This record gives sequence, C-alpha cells and structure tokens, in this order.
Amino acid sequence: MSNVTLQIGGRSYTVACADGEEEHIAALGRKIGEKVEQLGPGHSEVRQLLFAALLLSDELHEARGRPDGTSGPVPATGTDDSADLLESIADRLEKVALSLEA
Repeated sequence: MSNVTLQIGGRSYTVACADGEEEHIAALGRKIGEKVEQLGPGHSEVRQLLFAALLLSDELHEARGRPDGTSGPVPATGTDDSADLLESIADRLEKVALSLEA
C-alpha cells in the first residue's frame, strides 16, 4: 500500500492506494484540481470539491453515453475499473467534506 499526496485548491490531501497506482491517482488528483481552479474563489472548500466531483461525474456520464458520437446510453459490459476508482474517490471526498464541516 502506498500514499499519494494530492494538491487540490491550495491544500494537501494524502490518499492511500495500491502499489503501482501512484501516478494514476496523482493524475486524477490533478484533474480534480483543474476543476476546482475552474470554479474560482467564492465557494467554500467543501462546495468546490462537491462541484468538481459533479463536473467530473458529468464528463464521465457523457463519455459513457456517447463513445461514438451517437445519442443514448451504451449498455455496460464487464467491469469498469475507472468507474470503480471514481466511486472510491467520490466516497473519500465525501468523507473529507464531512470532516471539514464538523
């Protein structure tokens, strides 16, 4: 098990991950950081992370629904490691948000 420190919205977050997944998690963290930066100031940290997660979820939804430019959802086949990882990150972000609100 490894740890990766993500810089998002001017703060550091340490996330545990499987060995060998460090760069992938870091890239995901950079993507989240980009979304937070797009939102700009004026929102609480919790709201920034929430909005970033929503924007990324929407992008994932669009990508799954129209991989070849057609409209409508595409049936799921097999397992999707990216979706599982995104769900895991969303769960972690929710826990962070809850701890920040307390």
